[in-house]
Amino acid sequence: MEDDCRPLLSSEQTAENFSHRGSTDSLDLKNKRPFHVEPRNIVDDDPQERVSAEAAILNSRVHYYSRLTGSSDRLLSPPNHVIPAPEELYVYSPLGTAFKVTGSDGLSKNPSIITIFAIWNTMMGTSILSIPWGIKQAGFTLGVLILVFTGVLMLYCCYIVLRSPKAIPYVDTSEWEFPDVCRYYFGKFGQWSSLVFSMVSLIGAMVVYWVLMSNFLYNTGQFIYNYAHNVNVSNSEFGTNGSDRVICPYPNTDPGGNLTFSTFFISGNETNGNSFEHWWSKTNTIPLYLIILLLPLLCFRSASFFARFTFLGTISVVYLITLVTIKAVRLGFHLEFHWFLPTEFYVPELRLLFPQLTGVLTLAFFIHNCIITLMKSNRNQENNVRDLSVAYLLVGVTYLYVGVLIFAAFPSPPLSKDCIEPNFLDNFPSDDVMVFVARGFLLFQMITVYPLLGYLVRVQMMGQIFGNHYPSFLHVLALNILIVGSGVLVAKFYPNIGSIIRFSGATCGLALVFVFPALVHMISLRRQGALRWPSALFHSFLIVLGVANLLAQFFM
Repeated sequence: MEDDCRPLLSSEQTAENFSHRGSTDSLDLKNKRPFHVEPRNIVDDDPQERVSAEAAILNSRVHYYSRLTGSSDRLLSPPNHVIPAPEELYVYSPLGTAFKVTGSDGLSKNPSIITIFAIWNTMMGTSILSIPWGIKQAGFTLGVLILVFTGVLMLYCCYIVLRSPKAIPYVDTSEWEFPDVCRYYFGKFGQWSSLVFSMVSLIGAMVVYWVLMSNFLYNTGQFIYNYAHNVNVSNSEFGTNGSDRVICPYPNTDPGGNLTFSTFFISGNETNGNSFEHWWSKTNTIPLYLIILLLPLLCFRSASFFARFTFLGTISVVYLITLVTIKAVRLGFHLEFHWFLPTEFYVPELRLLFPQLTGVLTLAFFIHNCIITLMKSNRNQENNVRDLSVAYLLVGVTYLYVGVLIFAAFPSPPLSKDCIEPNFLDNFPSDDVMVFVARGFLLFQMITVYPLLGYLVRVQMMGQIFGNHYPSFLHVLALNILIVGSGVLVAKFYPNIGSIIRFSGATCGLALVFVFPALVHMISLRRQGALRWPSALFHSFLIVLGVANLLAQFFM
């Protein structure tokens, strides 16, 4: 018993060995005891955390050398290579658990360029497909101005969120996220309301993903079927001719209606074609087929496997930008400026439907609920504001590039600019090879990202309600059925991603972009005695903008 209570390593040697390794935490170095415990006794954020076999062997070596440290000969002390590295240290608790000591010396920090592109990659989502449609709804000139203005406004609100934990005095906020800041200022109401609006953004994104996956899977299957059966199809009589065809799927109907293309077969078996269309319908059958694949994936306890495929997001966006560039070069620019009155082929430069674009952009520039986490990994914390600004600049330039090129290159005449779809890939026929590859990339990317979004929903919701990220399989299954069911219903009855994006963006943006950041900033300044009327007026105006942005979506 006496030997068990004695430190494995003398305090002098421990301090000496770690003096040149760098401090790993605020814990007393004299109390650190490297040892091996069973995996079930490890306490960490990652449920898959395990003690490796190497760590167990290392522990045995330390125990062996510890029996020799009582000698007066310091040569018998454990050498440096036997002492566990900082990331292998565990601190023993008398309660029978082990807490991993986390390093804080910047070993896992990223340079600015990695941080900038991590933010860019996180923000580049499905909204990029709706930017040309949003510009069309607002008018070309007004749409470009709104995109720039909204990007600057969202950057400023994100800056407030990033700085908000540091403005709280006398409290250690190093591990805080923005919901913790809201709880500090607004109590339980702030915590739960921020959770609700965060759920709106995540579930809204999952619904959009389900609609898009149904779209991409439908067109991918249509392409394969037509190629295998040597079927020559014409997706719509409202389209251009040539190798780079552009179509107008709904020239006289509401885009929010039935999204099935009107197709007629020029060659091939008509009976087989009708049978294929019956079982391969974008709105009636494809959303149901996805349940078989995605519902089991949502029930995985850990989402670490799917996190390995996040690089596909960057590949998809780069390919999409390449596709847009090639199409624009081949189609050329088709622009005419009519400021207030529409013509047969062109929309006016200023339109009253511009709130639809602001709703889309609120979600397109939304990263406020995870920006603090992303910036914690930045190696040079003093450059956080600069890196955030550069990342927003890159995102804004990407959106402008895609939106302007698609709008300008859309062939008018013979097609009207009003034919630009909420998903601009729908303006290209299913037999377009380059668009087929883009849809394939995006489909696979969304299949891997969708379980990650579901995991985030489960962790936040189950953690707040039950205090456990995975209370039971039945709890998780019930939540996943609700999420999947909402996606299936929307994909069947209202598969308009433009409207879904603008409503979810305006709703979550109301709280997490405009109201809470503005209120937090004003309360913080008031407690410091630094709040002045120009600042109060401006931040109150931000709150009014957020409310107006949400209300306007119901009148468009």
